[in-house]
Amino acid sequence: MHQQELLKELAGKYIGWKTPDEALLAPERVMAQVMNMGDYADVCVLADTVGDKVLCDVLIHAEAGQFNARSWTYWHYRLGLASVDHVPPLPA
Repeated sequence: MHQQELLKELAGKYIGWKTPDEALLAPERVMAQVMNMGDYADVCVLADTVGDKVLCDVLIHAEAGQFNARSWTYWHYRLGLASVDHVPPLPA
């Protein structure tokens, strides 16, 4: 599936306060929402489609409130951005 098509599909599932087309104006927000709340299958498809570099950029540039503590920690470990017990604080 093409990246834009995937993000539109995921936006429809994870961004309930905007239309998918409106949500696609901020694709990093769609990706952050999936990274934070997505089910395993959606997270895997997203990661396979956009790659770890893009997910790293989403995480590094995350805004306050986009990630909960559990997802924040998971993604830092998963993407190799933190060592054990050295996860940066959530954005404030």
